[in-house]
Amino acid sequence: MARINLTLKGVSTPEDLNRVTTALMMVDGVDTVDIGLEWAEVEGRVSREALINAVASLKAGYSAQ
Repeated sequence: MARINLTLKGVSTPEDLNRVTTALMMVDGVDTVDIGLEWAEVEGRVSREALINAVASLKAGYSAQ
């Protein structure tokens, strides 16, 4: 199982955290997500690109690197 760390931008409220967490958990292969305003740590069998795309798909001004 891989652990992937992401840097988040544009996340500023608890609602933002919930939206990003939900988007990350919906990606196939994700087991767990720990998240803060500026970071996310994801465990599972998933690619970094899939996680970045999931955050971008929210189209709410959030981004992940």
